[in-house]
Amino acid sequence: MEPIDVNPLTRPPRKPVPDAAAPTNWPFPADFTFGVVTAATAIDGRDALIGPSRDHPGDRSSVSIWDVFAAAPGRISDGTNPADGPNHRENWRTDVGLLTSLGITGYRLSLPWSELSGPTTSSPTAAAWDFYRRLIDQLAERRIHTVVTLTHYDMPLVVMEQGGWLVRDTSAIFADWANTAYARLGDSAHAWVTLNAPLVHAAYGYGLGIEAPGLTLLGGCLVAAQHQLLGHGLAVQALRAGGARLVGIANAHTTVEPASADAADVAAAALYDTVHNRAFADPVFGKPWPAELSELPGAPADGLTAADWTAIAAPLDFYGVNYYHPQTVTAAPDNGSIPFNLVDPQPGSPTDEFGWPISAAGLTSTLVELRDRYPNLPPLWITENGTQDSGGLDDVRRVRFLHEHLAAAGQAIAEGVDVRAYFHWSLLDGWEFAEGLSRRFGLVAADPVTGQRHPKASYHAYRELLEQRRLPQL
Repeated sequence: MEPIDVNPLTRPPRKPVPDAAAPTNWPFPADFTFGVVTAATAIDGRDALIGPSRDHPGDRSSVSIWDVFAAAPGRISDGTNPADGPNHRENWRTDVGLLTSLGITGYRLSLPWSELSGPTTSSPTAAAWDFYRRLIDQLAERRIHTVVTLTHYDMPLVVMEQGGWLVRDTSAIFADWANTAYARLGDSAHAWVTLNAPLVHAAYGYGLGIEAPGLTLLGGCLVAAQHQLLGHGLAVQALRAGGARLVGIANAHTTVEPASADAADVAAAALYDTVHNRAFADPVFGKPWPAELSELPGAPADGLTAADWTAIAAPLDFYGVNYYHPQTVTAAPDNGSIPFNLVDPQPGSPTDEFGWPISAAGLTSTLVELRDRYPNLPPLWITENGTQDSGGLDDVRRVRFLHEHLAAAGQAIAEGVDVRAYFHWSLLDGWEFAEGLSRRFGLVAADPVTGQRHPKASYHAYRELLEQRRLPQL
């Protein structure tokens, strides 16, 4: 086993409590997976590549849509770029030590599609593949299962220049990427996620221009949504053909409430619920593409075939749920582009310091509603859940958030929902895409200059919970 640096601020892990001694308020089965999640763009810290690479002049194959987006003035809230992340590539031994000491059994990472799709004969691409293989093998030796996400909002610039998710061919290109990734890592990775929150990528990246690739197509982003769904289906086929044992998708879900009992608000909330909760879930579980989506300005007619929708609905081994906060919706009768507004919660509702509402009960409701809506639902994995907290190492708000949301997951289990995993976003304070380094979601702080890691109170709280297997009384 390769030597791994363990942060001096952590303690050696204690032996877990035997099953027979598990306290009565611990609702999770013995094989439940507790973990954390990261994304390559957020933490790897590789050099931003705009134009020819320094090592291979004229080679643009590893340039990401995020490299280009971040280079445009005003696109990133604090002016940073992916190179300003916590440099996981250089600090991976310390990070593996942190994962090991935390006591988790699962780690969900994403692969940098843009970087790894380059020529396999080039030394940068080969070195990157070697890095991920070495990382996954080291985690396996420490009994931490790696869940590999094929893309977390990333795409090679060369694919975007051919149309990105706006063209059907990208679905086949993505399936080829899935085949390549499994050929490289399939015998090491424990499970595979095709897409991370395709709703967010389609809406923010193609609809509103908030994130890469920065297009403002409004309802036209649903073209990208359909092609993402097809890419998911074809990637599932490729992973199955390679021999993948556990395959799923991670979709964004939330509870949606109208701001009032007014009929217009109720209708707007119902439409938003369709966009957020059903656009990517219904087709995955064999239901038709929601007809209500055709009402959105610029929305496409169904451009996929019956065979495409069948591929999209291929059975999954798990279904990932990314849950952060509830949404309150009002009608927007004067807006000819988007017929609803997302508004602040009712006065007095708890929020984080940046205004995101906090509702652990919403996680329970989301899980229960999925169980009730889809009879063929596979086991659920909570693939992302977390909160922002700029309180430094003493992030007491995140500690409470973590405890409350784990209790909410336990409540869903008590109500008969088959929930088998929880992954917290995120291990490290990272580069949060359009928000740059201005939002801190990590259990561990990373010094932007030295790279030194500093576990926060939430890191120790998560660790204590896993050691003692006892939910705190809230």
